Amino acid sequence: MTSKELRGGIEMSNLDQPLFDGAEATKRDLVDYLEFVGERLVRVLRGRVLSVVRVRPGQEPFMQKNLPKYTPDWVPRATVWAESSHREVTYALGDDVRTLLWFGNQRAVEYHPLLLPVDHSAGPTHLVLDLDPSPGQTFRDAAAGAQLIRAALQADGLAGAVKTSGAKGLHVFVPVEPGVAIEDAAAATRAIAARAERIDPTVGTTAFIREDRAGKVFLDSTRAGGATVIAAYSPRIRPGVPVSFPLRWNDIDSVTPADFTLRTAPELLGDTDPWVTEMPAPQALPADLIAEGHTIPIARVQAMHEGKRRARARRTE
Repeated sequence: MTSKELRGGIEMSNLDQPLFDGAEATKRDLVDYLEFVGERLVRVLRGRVLSVVRVRPGQEPFMQKNLPKYTPDWVPRATVWAESSHREVTYALGDDVRTLLWFGNQRAVEYHPLLLPVDHSAGPTHLVLDLDPSPGQTFRDAAAGAQLIRAALQADGLAGAVKTSGAKGLHVFVPVEPGVAIEDAAAATRAIAARAERIDPTVGTTAFIREDRAGKVFLDSTRAGGATVIAAYSPRIRPGVPVSFPLRWNDIDSVTPADFTLRTAPELLGDTDPWVTEMPAPQALPADLIAEGHTIPIARVQAMHEGKRRARARRTE
């Protein structure tokens, strides 16, 4: 008889198997990391429905939203109507470390919370800008785009916190006071991106269609409303298992995403929680920012119409 290994009262399996091809880490490394970073990650996830990306041996990674039938009863959850699929979806809530450890045992590597809390009545808690380099660009270019966002925020008396995406880009979170309407938050996010683009249009672009970006950093303002975003401290399914890591603004030009991995992050963090200490207090959004944003078309809708127009033009050539 072999004794089962327990973590947080959860029976673990196959901990010494490779996590995924190219990870250079095992499932044990993932569980160890989730146990270490647990309370920090829970602070990011609490009260938000959670999608996870799992990876099974020999299979492609897949996103899991609806909880499987074998999920323990003690895992906190919320049932939400999904308009896109016209059905109810029962999501997990990452409200405690035990839930994270259970997900780790299920090979859930990535943690993507909804931006809106389960209780939508208070409105969004943050605006999010995603800095995405174009093909051929580097993380340094993403950092230059993030500095444009920071300058645009400062011009309006606002401030944000910045983190790596765990891939090749950066995320800027702007905490807002309760009570902002979802549509107003989305509008303000569009206006911030547009103002950042105007500061230096040779660096950043708000063009949603890839072929229109001309090798610039995409200042993505579409993470609003019902969107998800990778959580601070979440690992990513990338070679070496990088994690989405909070940064100080003065450091974004001197680091790379590869500096922050499943194995290096615990030592870098120690007993700190930089996503808390670097996050400004919630702020009121200027009325003119919201007003400007409402004059800017929603990027996905505009791109859809433009795509159809270009397709018609090609057919008539």
